[in-house]
Amino acid sequence: MPRRYDPERRQRIIDAAIRVVGRKGIAGLSHRTVAAEADVPLGSTTYHFATLDELLVAALRQINERFAAMLAERLPADDGPGDLAADLARVMGEWLAGDRTGVELEYELYLAALRRPALRPVAAEWTEEAAACLTRRTDPATARALLAVMDGICLQALLTGGSYDEEYARGVLARLIP
Repeated sequence: MPRRYDPERRQRIIDAAIRVVGRKGIAGLSHRTVAAEADVPLGSTTYHFATLDELLVAALRQINERFAAMLAERLPADDGPGDLAADLARVMGEWLAGDRTGVELEYELYLAALRRPALRPVAAEWTEEAAACLTRRTDPATARALLAVMDGICLQALLTGGSYDEEYARGVLARLIP
């Protein structure tokens, strides 16, 4: 039987992994659950991703790329310094007001790097890319501090189930900007 040409299969598997982790968490991820979600043979998942860590790396990288694109779009370099704190607070508000499951998924994959060393380089890439985006509007040390505070604010909102307070976030972020 000839092999069916399916150039989108690898991408469908990554998208399916993101959906599975979004619904069931990383603990619910297996080659079998991803194959069923992507509607592909089990062998396809192991062909493209020999290990679950390889699949998680691809999923985290894709999610990072989406967030980096959103950040670059919402914080154009040609805006000058402007009110960076307000701009970042607005971006976090838009992000948290969007698909909450997607935001939770992003943090779950990001934090999975604590226990899965294969994910650490991808988590570090995200930090570097986001910091580079912010350094178009501030110095490198401030950019990293802003990212750390943004992560803290987002995690608190996600973990407590509380509502996001954009004005509070703007005030906290403004304290870091020289």
